[in-house]
Amino acid sequence: MIITVTGRHLDVTPTIKSHAEEKARKLLKYYDLIKEIEVILDGSSGKGMRVEMIVNAEHRNMFVGTVEGEDLHACIDMASHKLERQLTEHKDKFRNRKHPS
Repeated sequence: MIITVTGRHLDVTPTIKSHAEEKARKLLKYYDLIKEIEVILDGSSGKGMRVEMIVNAEHRNMFVGTVEGEDLHACIDMASHKLERQLTEHKDKFRNRKHPS
């Protein structure tokens, strides 16, 4: 699995990079078929900071979580939480499509 952390109009410090990578690694326990996770940190947004996490999984599945806010660490946490929800819903839908309850 490949994790990429990129900053636009902002310097990515080692603490921010390690925090983003840690949150990205936690997504693996929700969906096993993840191939790549890209974290884009944007400092030029009108509302402060913008975090966009893109998860590429097998079978051309793509999941995106975008959050805007003031605190970069909180935005990373909220974006990973959005992706957790998307991945679990997709996995449940895929798992239960043959055996609906």
